[in-house]
Amino acid sequence: MEAELGLRERKKLRTRQLISETAVRMFAERGFDAVPVAAVARAAEVSEATVFNYFPTKEDLIYQGMEAFEDELLGAVRDRPAGESIVAAFGRFVLQPRGFLAAPDQDRARFLIAVSTMIADSPALQAREREILARYTASLAALIDDLRPWVVARALIGTHQSLIAFVRRHLADGSVDHVALAQEVWARGRQALDLLEQGLAGYGAKPAAG
Repeated sequence: MEAELGLRERKKLRTRQLISETAVRMFAERGFDAVPVAAVARAAEVSEATVFNYFPTKEDLIYQGMEAFEDELLGAVRDRPAGESIVAAFGRFVLQPRGFLAAPDQDRARFLIAVSTMIADSPALQAREREILARYTASLAALIDDLRPWVVARALIGTHQSLIAFVRRHLADGSVDHVALAQEVWARGRQALDLLEQGLAGYGAKPAAG
């Protein structure tokens, strides 16, 4: 029975991945707003109801991995080592290259540039992204659990949001060396977090185990 359930879960995972990959490819080629969910379903050879079973909204086809990012971000802050501040833990996690900035080759980089451009061109996806970042802020503030959490959380998530906007501005310029851009993003992010550290130095630093 366990083996049967395992097989069923693997099949569901493959279906979910197929739908997601099909949707992202179509959205990148034609634009998010120009591709209906029904077209994604046809291309993935599933029903439209199946798509919505896996992805409750059209926007989830793009942002379906953000819950994992949120969990990892909160984990990096919650499980930071003794003596490390919240800002330092946040920076250690957020400044890791991801997505386009960690593309293994130019073909993948070009595809991810198209995806980023598609997101920037879609009001619906921009609105959803703001919702997600607001949720990150609320989750981080709840984790910090202090009288000042919203100030800290907004500053940190605002830094993350600014880095996203910085990358998109450069992608809009056309030809981009993603390795050089990743280094620039790290440097700019480090500067911003260093500035926060000057005012938040030591805030939230875990005491050593006694």
